[in-house]
Amino acid sequence: MKYLRTLLLSIMAGIAIGIGGTVFLSLDNKIIGSLLFTCGLYTICTQGLNLFTGKVGYLVNNDKSYLIDLVIIWTGNFIGTFLTAQAILYTRVFKISEIAMNITSVKLGDSLISLFILGIFCGLLMYIAVDGYKKTSNPIILFVCVMTFILCGFEHCIADMYYFAISGMINIDTMMMLLVITAGNTLGGIMIPLINKIK
Repeated sequence: MKYLRTLLLSIMAGIAIGIGGTVFLSLDNKIIGSLLFTCGLYTICTQGLNLFTGKVGYLVNNDKSYLIDLVIIWTGNFIGTFLTAQAILYTRVFKISEIAMNITSVKLGDSLISLFILGIFCGLLMYIAVDGYKKTSNPIILFVCVMTFILCGFEHCIADMYYFAISGMINIDTMMMLLVITAGNTLGGIMIPLINKIK
């Protein structure tokens, strides 16, 4: 039951990110779009949902069983973003898929090392955002960090799941890209906790 609950909370987190991705794709103004995208992470933090990039930073302070949780969370996030994308495609909002194609084409034309590096910076910002919110309960840090990673063009594996899904680009190549970005997000997310473990 524990793993089922973890999965369900992860699927809901994926849906929250999908909603954030939808509003971002619906707006021409990137600054406002990145601001409103943060409704996804704000919902996740206030409702206790499971987002991979919000959880992976705590890997270094947990035992090996936490890896199982992270795999389940990543899978649940994928399911949630995919379901959200498929649902949106059945609505009048489906035209945002064309905008998503422009975003995914840039990613598809990028190198794996570039995606990995951009993933590191995003992972670092996501840890700062989530851990900062946990310590202060101040949502401003969530909005600042999310807006920063979006406007910088850093890569967020869960957001990318949604963009690839809604643009109909889920295939072996994009799954490989998602794994590379996930590795970058993971490295970025554990940087500060690893440094803090140094005595």
